[in-house]
Amino acid sequence: MTLTVHGVKVPIEATEVSPVVWEALASGTYEAKEARWITKCVRPGDRVLELGSGIGVVTTLIAAIPDVRVWAYEANPLTVALARRVLEANAIANVTLRQGVLTAGASKDLPFYIRADLWMSSMDEKQGPYLKVVQLASSDIDAFVSRNEIDVLVMDIEGAERDLLQNAELPGVDRIFLELHDHLYGLAGIRDITQALAEKGFGYDPRGSSGPCVLFSRDDAPRAYQEEAEWA
Repeated sequence: MTLTVHGVKVPIEATEVSPVVWEALASGTYEAKEARWITKCVRPGDRVLELGSGIGVVTTLIAAIPDVRVWAYEANPLTVALARRVLEANAIANVTLRQGVLTAGASKDLPFYIRADLWMSSMDEKQGPYLKVVQLASSDIDAFVSRNEIDVLVMDIEGAERDLLQNAELPGVDRIFLELHDHLYGLAGIRDITQALAEKGFGYDPRGSSGPCVLFSRDDAPRAYQEEAEWA
């Protein structure tokens, strides 16, 4: 069957995901906050790198912004297959979707733990019970960002953002939109991320942030705030 989630066609059967993920998709709560705020940070003409594309709902929303080019990475091979189906169902042609991992520094072999709830799959063994583990060879994010002239980094990578944002240089990136996972690294991790980004010239941008979904920007150009009702 085909669900419509935030205006995106999602061809999927209930048996392909866990009951928790299915309920989120069917109720429209799946990645709802990310879907609402992603258009506040991605602008027409941007070149976007998305890490942790999930089943491709937010990827599709980004790709619908005029003249945007998207490179999306997802580590979970099962999730990548679903994301490819979503992109095809929505006739998206401006996205390059790859199964893999980008990290700071030289390539390395990393374990990735696949869990029943797709959004809980991660490189953290301690995050909970897992179905299987796969080995992935990482690529250097800074080389990728430079080569493809990335403007915006979008990421939802289940806690791995702490290490990546502390160690990557992210040359030329103007905005970073991410979901924080303080339940994994506490306020100490939030401080690490905030300090690392401040040292790179980024500041917390409330005009594109809500709860754990936050925007960090280098851009100091004046922009109007949203109406108060939109911030609920």
